[in-house]
Amino acid sequence: MPPFKIFDLSISLIYHIFTSTTIKNKLKTMKKFLLSILSLVIISSSGFSQKRTLDPLNTRPGENFEFCRQHKMLNELKKNPLAAQRLAADEIIRQQELANPQPKAAGTIYYIPVVFHILHMNGSENVSDDEIYDALRILNEDFSGSNPEIGSVDSEFVDFIDTAHIQFRLATIAPDGTCFKGITRTQTALTFDGSNGTAQLNAVVSGNDVYNGQWPGNEYMNVFVADDIGGAGGYTYTPNNWIGTAMNNGIWILENLVVGHTMAHEVGHWVNLSHTWGGSNTPGVSGNCNDDDGVQDTPVCVGTSGCNINNNSCTGDNAYWGYNKKDNVENFMEYSFCFKMFTKGQGTRMRNALNSSVGGRNNVWTTSNLATTGADGNIYLCTAQFSSDKTSVCVGDQVQFTDESFNVVNGWTWSFPGADVTSSTAQNPTATYSAPGLYQVSLTATDGTNNDSEVKVNYIRVLPLGATLPVVEGFESYSTFTGIDEWEVINTAGNGFVLATNAGLGSLKCAKLANFAQPSGNVDELVSAPVDLSGVASVGSMTLSFRHAFKRRATTNDDRLKIQITADCGDTWITRKTIPSQILSSDIYPSVFTPNDSSDWTTVHVTNILSTYWVDNLRYRFEFTAGGGNNLFIDNINLYTGAPSEELVVGLEENLSINNLSVYPNPADNELNVRFSIDNAQETVIAIQDVTGKMIQSNLIKANSGQNLVMMDTAALSSGMYFMSISTAAGQKTIQFIIK
Repeated sequence: MPPFKIFDLSISLIYHIFTSTTIKNKLKTMKKFLLSILSLVIISSSGFSQKRTLDPLNTRPGENFEFCRQHKMLNELKKNPLAAQRLAADEIIRQQELANPQPKAAGTIYYIPVVFHILHMNGSENVSDDEIYDALRILNEDFSGSNPEIGSVDSEFVDFIDTAHIQFRLATIAPDGTCFKGITRTQTALTFDGSNGTAQLNAVVSGNDVYNGQWPGNEYMNVFVADDIGGAGGYTYTPNNWIGTAMNNGIWILENLVVGHTMAHEVGHWVNLSHTWGGSNTPGVSGNCNDDDGVQDTPVCVGTSGCNINNNSCTGDNAYWGYNKKDNVENFMEYSFCFKMFTKGQGTRMRNALNSSVGGRNNVWTTSNLATTGADGNIYLCTAQFSSDKTSVCVGDQVQFTDESFNVVNGWTWSFPGADVTSSTAQNPTATYSAPGLYQVSLTATDGTNNDSEVKVNYIRVLPLGATLPVVEGFESYSTFTGIDEWEVINTAGNGFVLATNAGLGSLKCAKLANFAQPSGNVDELVSAPVDLSGVASVGSMTLSFRHAFKRRATTNDDRLKIQITADCGDTWITRKTIPSQILSSDIYPSVFTPNDSSDWTTVHVTNILSTYWVDNLRYRFEFTAGGGNNLFIDNINLYTGAPSEELVVGLEENLSINNLSVYPNPADNELNVRFSIDNAQETVIAIQDVTGKMIQSNLIKANSGQNLVMMDTAALSSGMYFMSISTAAGQKTIQFIIK
């Protein structure tokens, strides 16, 4: 944890202290304290933070982070006189409680409710449920002396191994009574910025997927898992009444360390253990043999980050051992890479902390709190829940479904309308879909007594067969992006792409992403249905073009638009073009942007869709990463064979024997008049296609030489843009029209 982070965590408490009726009477004293805080921290526009510095003395070999910062945080806290007084008072309370112990029955197990708060942006930092379950298993093995490594503890310390009688259970009830897994997930870019632990905590409080509010530290052991926690591998606080029972009285740990023995090290601090060499974060520094960790049966040492079990760094062990004892290198509170054990003295110290009022640890394991937090062992099914490996598939693709019901499940009844199997009782079944459409999936789970169901409407999207080239997309034929085959909107946070009805280029409609004031780092996708490129080989090249409108809000904006394609229906994607903010637009527009002129639009041509992707189910998508800029608009997408064209390519060659083609009224309503002239009387086909190339209607007429007028019934056509083609034996002509 960076220097001064402790004050980040304290500032939120100052507000509560100032608003306390009792403390208001001491306002002058507190004002002095606030000034002392402000003299120690660096204030920035984004809150309390400091540039990260790495202490090499606190870094284990081969690692680029400080393994633990607990004592640095505590020592920083002691620089404040009021905090130091409070911590000294806490120690007096502990000693008084030790003088009047509350005996527990032999073998009493202290159960601790745990909540893992995952901060993520859908990357590897979004650790899986299984990883969390594994982390909890290892933690319980470490605290019960049943971990696999325990059998290889150095013989000199075997008799001192402690089964701490402390175990950890995932809480299953949130503060508002909601049943959950013991895991919350918060999508936030702050997972990559650990410079302010309070900011990360506040993101969890306001944005997690279970309960938005405080998770008290005297009811839950809160564990915050992130990609970055300020340059540390882990940190926490030993119990104290300065921070008290607030939610930040928890544990921060890197996502790649959550599974392993680092958790035991940090939890050891949480229940009042120091490092084996005493109150510092500098193992291996000579001259600190006078320091001590307050535990008699951990030999005096200077600490180590290696695994030399014969290490004997200090000679001051005689008082307790009667002889010079070598270091307990394999202790969980060392910095070695060979964690294996706690000692009996450490076990006693931890249990004493759990029976102390300091920091509220004596409430966490009580029978009433275990029942309140759902960690009393009485678990049951409370929610049926499932996911799948994909939700958009091509015809004939298989979907793998995964049961995520919790907390106890022993029976499953699935329903798959439209699939090759319409039902299943397997826990994690598969289903194959052979016809385009949107399909519902449902699951009823049971624990033998309780049942619950989850139904997801339009959950599986089976995409239509590939549209033939050329493809022209002006979005005029849609009223929404919801529940349609042609476009899929993927939005995990923020606003997502929508259909705009007042901003199109040459028409009313277009795709819009309301990016103005959207948090940086949000990723939004607009994904197409398949397009058939299998015929491109005969031509040898193809182009994807589109028009976009965008403005920056400031020169520092870092928005990015990627155009990506896939040849396997979306399993793997490759980027064909990346357009950064300064290329998307050179203009600065600080207000909310909506295009109102053709000059606001730019045409982009993508020509590197190579032969590997000339398949019958190519898909393309627009992936936009927010970086502080303005709204984005996309219109007039065009896929066609050959070189780039500034005009829409509709694929029908001109033939001069068809002249003076016009349609009116345009926009039309119930009837469309088609006027054209030809040189010679002949059979003529008048056809209407939508923007995807789908044939809507076709009529054969006997056209006469000269002027011809055909009245077409268009009452059944939906609002949108269409193409009218006039075809004779000699050729074709096409014109665009709009239905209101």
